[in-house]
Amino acid sequence: MRGFPDILDDCDLDLYFADYARGVMEAGGTPVHIPIDADPAAVGDRLDGIVLPGGTDIDPIRYEADPDPELLDPEPERDDLELGLLSAALDAELTVLGICRGIQLLNVLQGGTLHQHIPEHSRFDLPIDTTIHQVSFAEGSTLHGLYGSSARVNSLHHQTVADLGRDLTVTARADDGTIEGLEMGDHVVAVQWHPEMMPTRDTDPIFGWLVHRASR
Repeated sequence: MRGFPDILDDCDLDLYFADYARGVMEAGGTPVHIPIDADPAAVGDRLDGIVLPGGTDIDPIRYEADPDPELLDPEPERDDLELGLLSAALDAELTVLGICRGIQLLNVLQGGTLHQHIPEHSRFDLPIDTTIHQVSFAEGSTLHGLYGSSARVNSLHHQTVADLGRDLTVTARADDGTIEGLEMGDHVVAVQWHPEMMPTRDTDPIFGWLVHRASR
């Protein structure tokens, strides 16, 4: 922050992308940011649901793989926090929405693996709300109920689901076969694209689903 450089040198900062919280608020929910050094066991039972947002790559040691040369710098503390929160949420059958890194985290927690570098999906050369490709949804899935048979989405990731984790169902795929949606029961939905960055965020049904189900 301008005017406080010396002070900030000695401060720890938690940084958040605000669009996730805005999506929750626009759907009628109250977002709560969890600090990076929180104890997942202490906060998990106080929540009605969780959003696992996008961000840096998950450390491949979590799924027993060697790091790709193009791997983004892992954040072990964040991996610990989010894996702990997700594990607690699954145990309690809380509502979970995973976005981008969130779908990858869900798959890794359930014993799956990741493709570590898919450069053709990393469309960081375009505005973040640019629709890149079509995603098709499995009939009877939660995502199909929210979006219909297909939707056009943005693409801001370079990693994707590889080997599928246990108890997960693939419910969305891109035209090239890339897994774009996973579900577990009726309370866990995870997507590879970024609905919070689309111009339709305030009416996107996935945030309405999250808030409605969490409020139950």
